[in-house]
Amino acid sequence: MAKKCFMDIHVIETVPPSCINRDDTGSPKTAIYGGAMRARVSSQCWKKAMRASFADMLPQEEIGKRTKMLHALLADAIRARNPQLDAATLALNVINAAGISPKTDKKNKEVLKTDALFFISQSQLDALADIAVETEGGKFDKKACQAALKANPAVDVALFGRMVADDPSLNFDAAAQVAHAISTHAMHNEYDYFTAVDDCAPEDNAGAGHLGTVEYNSSTLYRYATVDVSELASNLGNRTPEAVRAFIRAFILSMPTGKKNTFANNVLPNAVYVTVRHDQPISLVGAFESPVKTRDSGYVENSISALVKHAHAVYSEYLGEPDAAFAIGHGMDALAETMPLNTLLDKVEECTRTYGGQA
Repeated sequence: MAKKCFMDIHVIETVPPSCINRDDTGSPKTAIYGGAMRARVSSQCWKKAMRASFADMLPQEEIGKRTKMLHALLADAIRARNPQLDAATLALNVINAAGISPKTDKKNKEVLKTDALFFISQSQLDALADIAVETEGGKFDKKACQAALKANPAVDVALFGRMVADDPSLNFDAAAQVAHAISTHAMHNEYDYFTAVDDCAPEDNAGAGHLGTVEYNSSTLYRYATVDVSELASNLGNRTPEAVRAFIRAFILSMPTGKKNTFANNVLPNAVYVTVRHDQPISLVGAFESPVKTRDSGYVENSISALVKHAHAVYSEYLGEPDAAFAIGHGMDALAETMPLNTLLDKVEECTRTYGGQA
């Protein structure tokens, strides 16, 4: 059995005026922490950005599809194998045999959808299609169909997990956790009042063609994620080092796309700190329970100082120093050796192989 191994990723990142994650009213998301209003970016928002960036890091077959259109996907795969078969009927029967019950879409009676989004890898889809095509008599074995959905998960399925209400035996426990990002300091949202001119309006019309407001904020964020390498290895085997590297690279470099054309907030982190532990993951968000304050020097330097101070306190008072640590950014050498991103990723991949990257 692989030794327990957790990789924690801590990021300090200043985001300029932006609205990368909105609530149901269009306002940037916020949270109260330490009695102060903070900017917030939800974990779901950042995970979506990470999954999108996987397309540039991983082979297509290692990236899953999350959809309610499982029936249509499977029917297409069956049709590609044998156009003469009744692909729609076979797909429905195989899905039902696996313990999943798609229902007729209310808006389009010819479309079948699962009740919830279903996360499936290309390998799992191909395995189900092969069962549909190769099974004689149309009687599908439940164990075989479920085994196809349990084997060979995509990297993102293994990282972020899968929940199937129809049959919990098809679930995958998520190997990764991503925290909601919050600002290290107190902040308040602001409003941008804008107008748009009608290019074809008469010359004597001095009015605007459109008036509007956009709510936004600017903040220095603390972002945290952790990967249970042992859990990941139990599902991915020798694919684990590549998956961990992709996860950490995506977490560091990705940026949610909300209002990106309006604000062009294409920034990179100010500091990164990656640790390897064998006891438990540790978030360092407590460094910012007391909001960071500044006068003229900005929030980054003081945020890094608060992070370093809190990390040393946590290590000395509780569980000790991490087994390995790597960092990027000015001021982070107080916690670990600093290095370029690609060097850090190489070391992370090496640690993954050393500490349990093989199931």
